[in-house]
Amino acid sequence: MTNSFSTLLETLQEIATLGSVDSLVNWDEQVMLKPAGIEFRAKQSALLARMVHERLTSPRLGEVLAAAEAELSTEDPASDSRIVIREFRRDYDRAVRLPSSLIAQIAHTTSLAQSAWVEARKNNHFATFAPWLGKVLDLKRQEASCLRTSTGTLYDALLEGYEPGETVASLNQIFSELKPRLVALIQRIAGCDRQAPIHLLHQHYPSNLQEQLTRDVAGLIGFDQQAGRIDVSVHPFCTGIAPGDTRITTRYDEHFFNDAFFGTLHETGHALYEQQLPKHTHFGTALAEPAGLGIHESQSRLWENFIGRSRAFWSFFYPKIQTMFAPQLKDTSFDDWLFSINQVRPSFIRTEADEATYNLHILLRFELEQQLINGDLSVQDLPIAWNERFKAYLGLTVPDDTQGCLQDVHWSAGLMGYFPTYSLGNMYAAQFFNAAKQAIPDLDRQICQGQFKPLLEWLGVNIHVHGRRFTGRQLVRRVTGKELSPDDLLNYLENKAQEYYGV
Repeated sequence: MTNSFSTLLETLQEIATLGSVDSLVNWDEQVMLKPAGIEFRAKQSALLARMVHERLTSPRLGEVLAAAEAELSTEDPASDSRIVIREFRRDYDRAVRLPSSLIAQIAHTTSLAQSAWVEARKNNHFATFAPWLGKVLDLKRQEASCLRTSTGTLYDALLEGYEPGETVASLNQIFSELKPRLVALIQRIAGCDRQAPIHLLHQHYPSNLQEQLTRDVAGLIGFDQQAGRIDVSVHPFCTGIAPGDTRITTRYDEHFFNDAFFGTLHETGHALYEQQLPKHTHFGTALAEPAGLGIHESQSRLWENFIGRSRAFWSFFYPKIQTMFAPQLKDTSFDDWLFSINQVRPSFIRTEADEATYNLHILLRFELEQQLINGDLSVQDLPIAWNERFKAYLGLTVPDDTQGCLQDVHWSAGLMGYFPTYSLGNMYAAQFFNAAKQAIPDLDRQICQGQFKPLLEWLGVNIHVHGRRFTGRQLVRRVTGKELSPDDLLNYLENKAQEYYGV
């Protein structure tokens, strides 16, 4: 290790430590903070964001990076040190294009905007959130203008921060392959006479029992609760704060089983990735960070859907919930339960959507936020545009803004460019799961017996351990031997439609 590289690592670890404090402050705001503390919390968040950015973009750090690049130029490009340098060069070059004042302003504004969103969502009143959304959009356009390349769009510049290497053009190509078969599948199911017994999901499920259940299932599939915790928030999320500290949140609806159970499985999938990244050895570097949010989402969707909605999983787990919720489920057959949790039915809330319709929720958001960023859609017209597109895509009339354009936290948090990674994650998950089944021939039997460790270890060795060594598309090619494609996801969905709906 050269002197320059050693200095680089020390500085990156210091910056990451400061960033972990910022993550902790943000977690506290979403989970613990009372309304009277919001205004000052915004100042705290802004100060921390500014401090992180100033350290990240200091001229001295740029000099250290350049020296390390020169000293290690003859090393194998695939070595850990060269990967760390390569990825930090990317991060540094993006960061120095952003003024610290803008970073602080974004942190301050989004902190307040998220609080405004919580109230607007609760009161079903978009007008109170609209000015904040306008402020966030203005700041994100400024950010995108700083980061934009000569050949890219404003949206491309924001997307790059979540999914390196992806562009609007590349996403449009893959989504154009996904959408027609998906729409045709949903139409076939809509014309089918079979109806899932969804009333089973809307019985009374006491929140205290749901909490016990979600902790049990998170621990069962591998979440280390000595290195993390589960709490409640308005919008479920996962945050990997630091080595040994990964936190997830969920929410409980006593009259809808899926919200907490599958929401917790989803966030636990994220948490398993965070807990298996090599943070203890590479904290502060790209080797301890996820490959991209598409890959991150693939891990949550794999556990939520490919495992959590499977016949093998419920062969093991259904007797447990049938005992826990005896009054509700004592006379419910196993097959009826499976059909209820695998129903395909257009619905309003993205996080509650079934596997088949989910991606239409994402395409809607992907299209609308491009229009918002480009200035082709005004904030005031967003509810109308949302409702019209929702009707066209999912055939439903949105009853109110809480179930429409106010349902997601992302825009209040300034996460423009994030939504398409959800659909990328669904496609990655399908390909990874098929590769896992080939590598572990008796995977179904193991799941039937409640044995999830072999799958978690396979994911760790093939995906988690690499950090940001590869982009998402490089990683899927390495793990599966195939390019990213919607085919595995669509085949999976079509096979389930045949099983449950006969179409």
